[in-house]
Order: sequence, then structure tokens, then C-alpha cells
Amino acid sequence: MASGPKLPEAGPERIEEVIQVKNRWYVLATSALYEERPQVLKHDETFAVLDRLGNIKKYGLGEEGLYHEGCRFLSRWEIIVNQRQPMLLNSTVRKDNSLLAVDFTTPDLYEKGLLVIPRGTVYISREQFLWDGVLYEHVRLVNYGRCRVNLTLEIRFEADFADIFEVRGVPRARRGTKLPVQIKDSVLLLPYQGLDGVRRRTRLRFTPAPADLTEKRAFIRLDLPSGQKADVTAIAACEVDRQVPKILALSEAQEKAATALAAVRVAGANIHTSNEQFNDWLDRSVADLSMLLTQTPLGPYPYAGVPWFSTPFGRDGLITALECLWIYPDLARGVLAFLAANQADRDIPQQDAEPGKILHEARLGEMAALGEVPFQRYYGSVDATPLFIILAEAYLRRTGDKDFLAGLWPHIIRALDWLDHYGDKDQDGFVEYQSQTPVGLQHQGWKDSDDAVFHADGQSVPGPIALCEVQGYAYLAKRCAAALARALEDQELSRYLERQAMILKRKFNQVFWCEELNTYALALDGDKRPCRVRTSNAGHTLWSGIASWDYANRLVKTLFSDDSFSGWGIRTLAKNEARYNPMSYHNGSVWPHDNALIASGLARYGYKKQAIRLLTGLFEASNTMDLHRLPELFCGFTRLPGQGPTHYPLACAPQAWASAAVFCLLQACLGLTFTADKPQVCFSHPLLPEYLQWMEIRNLPVGAGAVDLILHRHPRDVGVNALRKDKEVEIAVII
Repeated sequence: MASGPKLPEAGPERIEEVIQVKNRWYVLATSALYEERPQVLKHDETFAVLDRLGNIKKYGLGEEGLYHEGCRFLSRWEIIVNQRQPMLLNSTVRKDNSLLAVDFTTPDLYEKGLLVIPRGTVYISREQFLWDGVLYEHVRLVNYGRCRVNLTLEIRFEADFADIFEVRGVPRARRGTKLPVQIKDSVLLLPYQGLDGVRRRTRLRFTPAPADLTEKRAFIRLDLPSGQKADVTAIAACEVDRQVPKILALSEAQEKAATALAAVRVAGANIHTSNEQFNDWLDRSVADLSMLLTQTPLGPYPYAGVPWFSTPFGRDGLITALECLWIYPDLARGVLAFLAANQADRDIPQQDAEPGKILHEARLGEMAALGEVPFQRYYGSVDATPLFIILAEAYLRRTGDKDFLAGLWPHIIRALDWLDHYGDKDQDGFVEYQSQTPVGLQHQGWKDSDDAVFHADGQSVPGPIALCEVQGYAYLAKRCAAALARALEDQELSRYLERQAMILKRKFNQVFWCEELNTYALALDGDKRPCRVRTSNAGHTLWSGIASWDYANRLVKTLFSDDSFSGWGIRTLAKNEARYNPMSYHNGSVWPHDNALIASGLARYGYKKQAIRLLTGLFEASNTMDLHRLPELFCGFTRLPGQGPTHYPLACAPQAWASAAVFCLLQACLGLTFTADKPQVCFSHPLLPEYLQWMEIRNLPVGAGAVDLILHRHPRDVGVNALRKDKEVEIAVII
């Protein structure tokens, strides 16, 4: 999302990816991210998007770079050997995402028309990782030839200091100033003075010292006898004003990076199954979540996705925390604390902020600071506020942490007040949205693209708009707040909130149900006319529990009809609807997190076998994906024998709520719930798919302790045995 006064012009090396038309933003796709298969590294506020060679190149889609706090500190980073690109042998990101490892060899190298180094003579390994605002690179060259070789390793670099929105194609009338490059010995400083008054610098350091160091290139001469090796280290540090990261020794930095990722894994439960491919999906999901976590002063927060959404998003953080609450409850605490601290306390129309509303998005960077984009602190999300309440109650039920809840309670009261007043300005009982600013988001549910809400004939809808899933979130939020009030011994408030929830449920089922479609209307427009369109949004009414039992039975059949179920998952929009396009962002694609929430709802209403169908579809999709990594979304074409799903151009990968989807899916199939005050782990009518004969869950936090469990699949149910547990922990299985 970005803004600007005119359409950007295509430059000689790329076509801009974002345009603005009448204050609305559109992401263009001239080619797919997947075509170039970028590799991603991230640590806290720093991330790198590299090609498979480990390079940052100036051509192609143009999103590659080293980014820190919303700014690109390296826009070029390439290695050349004797003026030739080395030949790629292999490229992979380690299972824990701590390091990108690339293997090369030299091609045939000539001098004055004569072959001096035959192809395959020199092996080159390249390892890159991030730690504390610094990109570390280690290059090792080994001469396997029988003769001495002379090599020149050339490192090409540039820093454009483009804001992340500028990289995405947002034109700027003015930019900051690049200051003179400073070179001393083996260190080079690339400085930039931003229009926001912030000075940003890229500090480069090379070991051994280059024979020649210019403003854009470092030349390192190497003399390699037969059988000998040479090591080169290149370091790029991102400096912002007085924030100067400490540059560590290579081995120390690498150990810290690996240890930090391992610590996240230890903090939560570990899952291992009889199926190695399923384990690959689990391991990649854990690794991606670990990488996307950023440590804030208030605790861990899962940044939404790389490259475009590596920042806190309210909705994404809340849903991610809900999806993996059962294996990693501390994440929910971090999300709740961060969002409570950033809850809106006044009415700011240009930020879509209203008292009590929960943050949609926060951005660092020059353009956000200057107001060139409205997302420094932006609140244009109708569903983050009820989801905040839902997560708070789920966290208490999972952990029993009443002290934290007591501190959070004033924020919950303010969120409830927003639901009753600002969220329902016409007082019809439904929660609606309408942006207060012309540069804000037109649609403010999770499907927030401009074409996502429409009538059956394809016509756009006037606001304010009441989405079906948001009414479910509001219903569940009221019930959750009632439970929290009971926990704090406010019985009167609890009863009042329960009454509100029941009234909303009854009215919702009367108004939103579309008898002829066997589904709930996507939304009500500003004239209270229902949008009679079959979408995945209706599936979220199962997750929240607002759907009546009779309607739920019919809705499930609609969701699994050929029009809605692609074979990989439930489409965002059913085939034959007016705006259906399987290649659309929100109108026909398949989103893993969307399907995970629907699966949880299916389990709530007793449709475990259908939940397993969704688990299986996404598992089989992950087997076709690079690194077994489920992206943000993929296209909704019908599944064909022998073919994987079609990739969506520009999908984020990794993406937090897609990574967490597998844990939500498993919880749904197992009927897994927790009671903190006993403490108890309960499996209600657990099922496992036939490709999982057994599953181990190690270090599952329960109360003040942890348990180890093993689950065995039987034809009609699942057996659960404790391998280790504290005496006070109860394991319950309902068959």
C-alpha cells in the first residue's frame, strides 16, 4: 500500500509494482516472486531478500536488498570471481533459518584468450546471516586443482536508502541526500541524510583488506596453491543516527544467531510425527515463526511477513498468536502487551484511530515518519479490536495468568466500549467500518483489497459495511469478555455481556442467512442490503460459534462444494461468483490461515473429517513448495492430478499466520483444549489422518510445568499416553 500524486513511470530496469488511482493503492505484478525464488533472512528489525546465489541485484523485480527499520541499506551486493559469475552448485536456507548457504565453482576462466583455470577447479562456499542489524558474509575458496591459481574476488555494492514503500513503487517528489562516501583502510561508509532528519549509514568492512576499494567495489586478490583455501569476510552494518550496532567476530555472531532461534524453539512445545514430510512442514513452520518473531520491549511479536509486511500488524499478530497458543502461549502475552500499549486513545481521522481501537499497522521508515504514507500508526482494521479481546480470554484460559489479565483489563474495557459505540455508530447491533481518511484502506476486514466486498452482480458497495465474520468476532469477543469478567468476579458485567452476545447471535442469523445460497451473506452494505455472495468469510462464523446449528450443517456443504473447495483448500470466493478469479488476491485464491480458522470452526461443530480434509490439502500443498514453506496464499485453480497448486505472484513467504496454520489445524483435529486452574489437557474426540500413525508432543506447557505425550492413531479414534507429566496435571480424553 502506498500513495502518491501520479502513476509511476517504468524505468529502464524494472516496472513499478504499485500505483495509486484516486487515493487507492494497487500492487501490480509484472512477474512473480516465485519465478526468482528469493531467499529470506531476518532478525528483529533487519531482513534481507537475496537471490539464490546470495546476491542483491539491481535488475529483476527490484525488491532484493538489505533492509533495516523500513529502509534499504544495500541495494546491490554481488560477488564476481575473475570478472565472471561463479557457477551455482547448490543454495539452501538452513532448517532453522539461521543461515543461507550457497555452493559455487569457478567456470572456465580465460586470460588473453587462453584457458588458465578450467571449470570446477575452485570450490566456493558462501554463508550469510543476520544478527543485531548486521549482515555477515563468509566466503571460502578451496583450490582442488593441481596448480596454483590467482583469483580476484570482486564484491559489488550500492546503497540507495530507498524506503520500503518506495521499493514497492511509490513515487516521491523529493528524496533525502546521499552524502560523500568515506573510505579508510578496509572500511567504507555510505551515508544518507533523510528528509525526516535521520542520518542512516551502511558501514562495510572487508577481511582481508582489499587491494583496491572504491565507492562501489572491493577487489580482494588471492593466491591459492594447490589444495589450499582462503577465507574472506564481508560485513554490512545498518546504522541509524546514534544507533550503531556492535560488529562481532564472525563465529560469535553466528553462534548468537543460532542460539537465539533455538531459544524460541525451546520456549514452546516440539512436535514430531511418523511422517517425515509432515515433519518437514512442521519444522519449516516453527523455523519461519521463530525468524519472524521480533523482540519488543513488551515481549515477542510476530512480524507479518517478508518482504512487504515485516512490521507489527494487529490482526496478523493476534491470529498468529491464536493459531499457536497451545504450543507457545508466551507469544500471546507479547502480542497482547504490545497492542495494549499502542491502543488508540483519541480520535485521529487521518489514522482511522478512535478511542479503544486496536492497531492495524505500525511502520518505521522515512516515508511513514514524514506522513507520505499513513501507516506510522494506523488503525484501519475493524476486526483487530474484537480479536484482541478473544486472545486475552484464550490466553487466560490457557495459562491462568490472572495478574497479567488484571493489568490488561482496562484495555479490554476500552475495546468493548469501541465495539458498542465507534464500531456500531448507527446502533443497529452490528459492527461496521468506513474509513475516515481518503488515503486509508477502503475495506478493513482481513480481505482488505479494494475489490473484496461486492454485491452478487459484481457492483461495489457503499459504506458503512458490516462483514459477516466480524459479527462473529464481536459475538465471541462479548462471550470471552463475559468469561473474563467472571474471572474478576464482576458477575453483573458478565451477565450483561452474555445477553449482548445472545441478542447479536439471534439477529445475525435472522439477517445474514441467505436461504437460496446456503451460506451467510458476505456483508451488509450502508443501506443494510446483504451481499449475497458465497465466500470463505462465512466459514469464520463456525470458528466464532455465531452460526446456528441448523445453518452450520448447510454451510459446511456449501464450503466443500466443488465451487468453493479447490482440492487444496477452501477458496476465498466461490466459482461462478461475479468477481471470481483464481489468480485474485482475495477473490478466488486459497489462504492457509483462512482455512485453518475454518477447520477450527468445523471441529467446533463436530465436522472433524472435514477439518482433516483441510489439513491434508494444505499438507500436500506444502510438499510441492520450496522449503516446504506455505506462502501467504496461492491461486485457487482446481487441483489436477500430478500438479501442485499455482503460485500467486508477490505472495509473502514466509508469512506468520500461514506458518502458524499447521498448529491450528492440528489442534482442531485433536480437539485439544486446556483448563489452567486444574490444570488439565483435554482431547475431545481426537482424530488423526491416515498418514500420521503416531505423534509425539514434547515439552507442552501446562500450568507451571510441562508434559510429554504420545498419540497413536486407531481406525476410529486416537490413543493418548503421557510419557512425562507433573503429578498435578490431568490428561483427559473424550471419545
